[in-house]
Amino acid sequence: MQVRVVSKKSPSRGRLLRVLAALVLVPGLAGCFVSPDGQSSPDGAGSGSRLRVALAFPPAENFSPYGADATLLSRLGVTEGLTALDANGAATPALARSWSREDDRTWRFTLREATFHDGTEVTPSAVAGALTRATKAKPLPAPLAGVTLSARPDGDDGVRVTTAAPDPVLPMRLAGPSLAILSPKAYRGRGNPTPVGTATGPFELTRVDGGTSATLDRFDDHWGGRAQAAGIDARFVKDGTARANAVRTGDVDIAEALPAAQAATLDADGLREAGTTRTTSLHLNTRTGPFKDPRLRAAARAAVDPSVLVEGVFEGHADPGAGIYGPAVTWAEGKRVEPSGRAKAARPDGTPITLATYDNRPELPEVAQVVQQQLEKAGFEVRLQVREYARLESDALAGRFDAFIGARNSLLDTGDPVGILAGDYTCDGGYNLALLCDPKVDRAVAKAGRADGTGERQDAALAAEAVILGTDAVVPLAHQRIVLGVSPKVRGVLLDPYERTLVGPGTRR
Repeated sequence: MQVRVVSKKSPSRGRLLRVLAALVLVPGLAGCFVSPDGQSSPDGAGSGSRLRVALAFPPAENFSPYGADATLLSRLGVTEGLTALDANGAATPALARSWSREDDRTWRFTLREATFHDGTEVTPSAVAGALTRATKAKPLPAPLAGVTLSARPDGDDGVRVTTAAPDPVLPMRLAGPSLAILSPKAYRGRGNPTPVGTATGPFELTRVDGGTSATLDRFDDHWGGRAQAAGIDARFVKDGTARANAVRTGDVDIAEALPAAQAATLDADGLREAGTTRTTSLHLNTRTGPFKDPRLRAAARAAVDPSVLVEGVFEGHADPGAGIYGPAVTWAEGKRVEPSGRAKAARPDGTPITLATYDNRPELPEVAQVVQQQLEKAGFEVRLQVREYARLESDALAGRFDAFIGARNSLLDTGDPVGILAGDYTCDGGYNLALLCDPKVDRAVAKAGRADGTGERQDAALAAEAVILGTDAVVPLAHQRIVLGVSPKVRGVLLDPYERTLVGPGTRR
């Protein structure tokens, strides 16, 4: 697919949209980044240079803001919501400069003066319309799992959001990348809205070349001021070694999700590492196949040894799986609830299963191979499938595999600890890889969702986590850390534990 948008606001904008050179992975990415005027980007470029970024995941849904691609858009500085999250997970202003809770079900958000990439103003009507569209999306965006809300304009600068039930974390929920605000123009076509030229972030998405590349230009009218980089030339490179080589040779400025094995090959000034709330887990299909039997799920859980994965596969760049929430969720430490009511493990006796994972995160195929060996040692007969994520997601969500290994940021969607529980483990969850539908789980998650105070909500979330783990539908394997390759010339890369941001207005070289 190729999408091209030319802004009418400036005659010079057209020159920024010329075709980028194709990506060639030999042996790194030499010569594949070209500036918009057709000249190679100089290695020593100064202020206002374009950033060359290698990303692990291509868009899986044509950059739909409602699914997994929403995170790509927020990491590249394209989209924004009414709110954002600070380092502690609290809601902070974005397109809304302030908000207040009028009663237990109603909030009023006061908008700042801002402009969409298409030149139209961010108005209460546009914001209310964008939120209303999100509530009607199929599947429902993850932050809205279990939540019914309505939005309407309120005066010249406000939007009133009302929920069917009290929602004390609504400002955090609206920070979810899939609830980004787009201009009315984005919704004119059929299907999902397009963020090309219709968002509000410091960088405007101007061109998409299928799953190969994307071009972004600085949006000069951003409410927070002009970004320091002139734009971003992004490439989607699923090979982790190629991404590491590209940083090492200076062909890219930033490369995300580097393999643990490649971290040692980079100089100290070319490596960035930080804890995240991302957990790699084994999801067992509870709806169909062998793992519909909780006794076989218990056998699979007992067969897996996370410490082997942390030491052997992640080479110390991760922590053993402790639960759905990892060590970066500091409030969970010392407060976890022991799972109870687990089924007694049955003997697998050669039960055949299909285990799947994706290779965009380079450690996952190796994780899957180790887990395959551990399961086979326990008596399962395991067939392993590895694909690119874009070719795997729909099959995984449809339950076409018996087991699935994926990496998931537990606080990505809402920042609220209950969000991932509702989205991933309830009957109506939109990203339920285990296809779990258990009344006890739904009741525990609903109870956590009703908790109001911060401490009360955290305790209820940990109680619900224990109920989920008690089903053995999910087996936490490892809590990952961010490993980025960054050119020593680059400043301002955003190490976000929620992995919602990567480049921002201050990122430059």
